[in-house]
Amino acid sequence: MSGGDQHYYLGSGDHVTMHGGSGNVGIDKRVTPPQELAPAVQEALGELLSLVQEMRNQLPQAGADALDESLPALRTEANVPQQERHRALFAVAGIAATFGALGVPIVEAVNKVLGLMGTQ
Repeated sequence: MSGGDQHYYLGSGDHVTMHGGSGNVGIDKRVTPPQELAPAVQEALGELLSLVQEMRNQLPQAGADALDESLPALRTEANVPQQERHRALFAVAGIAATFGALGVPIVEAVNKVLGLMGTQ
């Protein structure tokens, strides 16, 4: 080592190289618990999932499969980042919008959830 460089290998795959300095912290691997959903958001998600299930039964297989990819992130007990939940909401709204009047209640329910989450 030259110039005060220090190299650390932490066994599980982390590799840290520190180039001088003092009071270095290193890697902070705190895990932030998921933010609990407000009761109103949980209720709105439950309503949305019910509507999606009704619509799903009337869709062609390709549409049903596309919906199925998003459903896990919409469950109230899902431990997913907010960004992933938003992606799933937008995907469901997009799918619902392609099915005309059949999808209108779904789009409205998605907008309600987004509004309650403060993202609309």
